Amino acid sequence: MDIGDIGATAYVRHVEHLVREVSQSQADPVRRAAEIIVAALRADGVVQAFGSGHSEAIAMEIAGRAGGLIPTNRLALRDLVLYGGAPPEILTKELERDPAIAQRIYDLAPVSPKDAFVLISSSGVNGSIVEMATLVKDRGHPVIAITSVRHSRAMPSRHPSGRKLLDLADVVLDNGAPYGDAVLDVPGGAATGAVSTITSALLAQMVVAEVVRTLLEAGETPPLYRSVNVVGGDEHNRALEARYEGRIRRGA
Repeated sequence: MDIGDIGATAYVRHVEHLVREVSQSQADPVRRAAEIIVAALRADGVVQAFGSGHSEAIAMEIAGRAGGLIPTNRLALRDLVLYGGAPPEILTKELERDPAIAQRIYDLAPVSPKDAFVLISSSGVNGSIVEMATLVKDRGHPVIAITSVRHSRAMPSRHPSGRKLLDLADVVLDNGAPYGDAVLDVPGGAATGAVSTITSALLAQMVVAEVVRTLLEAGETPPLYRSVNVVGGDEHNRALEARYEGRIRRGA
């Protein structure tokens, strides 16, 4: 193995290739995902985003950040503690594999029938994410999935139904990550240089940008966050958040 194929330059080369590939191949799914969100916003709905593990970082890209949409919620495993009174000890690394927690997280959230869901899991096979997709689909919510199609197809489902996130989504956004996520092979069979967070964040931001473009073209004002670290940011955000009082939350 050529050690020259490992390191910062090699990693950036892989990322640049994936960014180009994902941005081109996912243009149509991004447009269709944006259409779902625009329809939800026009119906006075909220975007509910859920991801466990590192995928929670992508839910943070969607809900409650500068430049993002204000009518958004981030659902998380810790909601069981923050809003459900469960002991902190429940938050183990195995929790995301438990299908039963999805119903509890959903029931704790301020969900409206008009809401759309963005569910994020690069593997797309763990019990909590598949069960969340199952129950929100059963309740009539549209589901946008951000996942790795290649990884998901290579893994057995950990849900009793045998289904995976990509089997349940109305729109699948493929982050292009390889099986195992990391792109740089290391001697001994290991690998380094994970990419799914970068390409999934790219997809999330592409969808938001497309939502904003669609609303502007229709003469509508997109409800967007300003950075709290610019003058007037807090005041702007609080004024818009007030329109969705009781329907969005900004927890830890």
